[in-house]
Amino acid sequence: MARPTQQQAERKHAAILKAAVAAFRKNGYASTSMDQIAADAGVSKRTVYNHFPSKDGLFEHILEKLWVSGNACLDVPYRNDQALDTQLAELVDACVQLYSDAKFLDLARVAIAELIHTPQRARPFLERMANQESGLTRWIRSALEDGRLSPSDPVYASQQLQALIKGFAFWPQVTLGHPPLSSAERNHLVSTTTQMFLSQHACPTPSLQP
Repeated sequence: MARPTQQQAERKHAAILKAAVAAFRKNGYASTSMDQIAADAGVSKRTVYNHFPSKDGLFEHILEKLWVSGNACLDVPYRNDQALDTQLAELVDACVQLYSDAKFLDLARVAIAELIHTPQRARPFLERMANQESGLTRWIRSALEDGRLSPSDPVYASQQLQALIKGFAFWPQVTLGHPPLSSAERNHLVSTTTQMFLSQHACPTPSLQP
């Protein structure tokens, strides 16, 4: 029997993930079986186990996809030759764009529901991720080292900034089913969040002496 090509394997991998996310959302993690995921994905149970060693492993992969996709869009290098508000607005806009993505929101709903129900399931993953600094934190730390931002704790400042964004562009969509922000709402959120953060953490610009 011919071995599946890389493209075929990738299609099956994506189909399994899509089926798992849909089943977890509909039935919950505990009530979803690998047999059901295989049937919904249109593959054999053996194929599912070839891609993921267990249901826990499949769930952890979903968490990792959330982390990777979230961190990738924020992995923007700090530039000391560009205005802070311009750079930060780009980062905030990237966050809002990510949180407006339907696939990302689906993954987030599955992960959050299971984390609330069984927090210990994700503990090994969360402990591993705790040692990895986010792109947003790296940007804040670089601006701090360059003397342009003043927060004493870049991690706290990063969490504070994300809370400002998620309060309008993530939690209402995930928990209440609100639609993604309109273009006007998105622009307003980017502008006001950038201004609010910099008003708190930006170092004063030295005034020129006459």
